[in-house]
Amino acid sequence: MSATLQALGLDSSTADFLQSVPEELVPGRVARVDKGLATVFTTDGPVRASWSGALLTAIAADAQAGPCTGDWVVLRFWPDDRITVESVLPRRTAIVRAEVGGSSRGQVLASNVDVIAIVVGLVPEPNIVRIERFMALAWESGARPVVVLTKSDLVGDADSVAEDVALAAPGADVLVCSATTGPGMDDVRALVAGDATLALLGSSGAGKSSLVNALAGVELLDVQDIREDGKGRHTSVRRELIVLPSGGIVIDTPGLRGIGLQESGEGLAAAFPDITALAERCKFKDCSHVMEPDCAVRAALDDGSLPYRRYESWVKLQREAAYMARRADIRLRNEMKKEWVRASKSYRRDHKPRP
Repeated sequence: MSATLQALGLDSSTADFLQSVPEELVPGRVARVDKGLATVFTTDGPVRASWSGALLTAIAADAQAGPCTGDWVVLRFWPDDRITVESVLPRRTAIVRAEVGGSSRGQVLASNVDVIAIVVGLVPEPNIVRIERFMALAWESGARPVVVLTKSDLVGDADSVAEDVALAAPGADVLVCSATTGPGMDDVRALVAGDATLALLGSSGAGKSSLVNALAGVELLDVQDIREDGKGRHTSVRRELIVLPSGGIVIDTPGLRGIGLQESGEGLAAAFPDITALAERCKFKDCSHVMEPDCAVRAALDDGSLPYRRYESWVKLQREAAYMARRADIRLRNEMKKEWVRASKSYRRDHKPRP
């Protein structure tokens, strides 16, 4: 496969940055990463590349510096036929979740995405709380989130469900489609207009692979039916960038069981703009929204204008994000302490008085 950089989703900021890159380096976009190697799409076709020494040093200091699907990189072609990723270009947007296992470090799922489609199957019934969690993750990335409800051909009340989902996803479009029978797919195709990059996030069995196949017009990815207990089966096993024949880019991701938030940033406020606006009207700036007088959030709960379920979801995500922020602060302090100890030992060794 060969394509122009524009067909690979090149944006203006990345194009400007490439102007300063030495001529001997070749630009490309990471399609997938596995075991220390990346498949990179270039204008001459796909290549497999390993990491340069400088990149390995950067990764040792910060795991997020490593290439991920969607990254723009520059490559060096060596005389012995080796190809190395010399550096990762600045990310315009990045989908980052907390690492599985409770680590305070983040894991970059995909980068340089224009639109994030939170893919939710209408069968079984959508989990609203999970959609709110995905929304916070999507808003934090800097990309535009949308919710895509799939498998509309299997239910008779898709539009009614979409209305309920829209209440949990303020500010985001909610699309209803069937990748099998076709209704609603034109709205999904519009998301990749102009060689935009669309990332698909969702649980296993939501229909992400079926969406990719429908967008591509060919069977690119295997699909499986959901299990009898209603849980999805993992079809995609890695994050992969796919250039669509009709234009546009899709990043398919494996089903996510854990959707951990790192910190309480703009994403959480954007996912819950109704509660954020209420909190700004509380009497006390540090209101915990539990027992304080003149709490606008509690007042909205009392009069029923704020659903208690949504409030509980917001509180849980706030606590989780605050916890991860504290964990990150502790980790950074420990790393600074270790660096100070290493520097002190090095100084004493280099300045040890000679006998």
